[in-house]
Amino acid sequence: MVAPDTAPAVEAAAQAPAALTAAPGYQVRRLYQAYLAAWLREVDPVLTGPQFAVLQTVQECPGRDQRSLAAAVALDTSTMADVARRLENRRLITRRTAADDGRRKLLHLTEEGEQLLRAADHRARALDRRLMEPFGDTAHQTLLHTLTSLADHWVGLADAATGGQNP
Repeated sequence: MVAPDTAPAVEAAAQAPAALTAAPGYQVRRLYQAYLAAWLREVDPVLTGPQFAVLQTVQECPGRDQRSLAAAVALDTSTMADVARRLENRRLITRRTAADDGRRKLLHLTEEGEQLLRAADHRARALDRRLMEPFGDTAHQTLLHTLTSLADHWVGLADAATGGQNP
């Protein structure tokens, strides 16, 4: 005869082990998951963060090639090609073949892309302010500097491990 299950009918959420919560990668992943949820809710449920970054960078650097833009937005070249293709299919950018090299694709915003970027940028900046408001201006700058330094260090470690093949 099998003993009845003695677990409570409603269980409290499991707590992450201390070894996990002390791991910086775990906290970064938690932050990113929360950021993605906030982005979907407050900025745009269709435009992803990487797509937004590509649109912003194309606006800043119109006519630049896809590969150099990939490096600027921390995407590998295959992901960048997919993102650019999706943006082109939505008529937010155009991809033109470079006259001097048929393999290079030069990116430009369309009028539709400019309009969408303007609206999304306004909401993204509002989200940034909301996310950082508990820290005040000075702490915000310090935190942003720390996050940038951490990202630079981790990218450097990843580049060293892969021979520089990371974005």
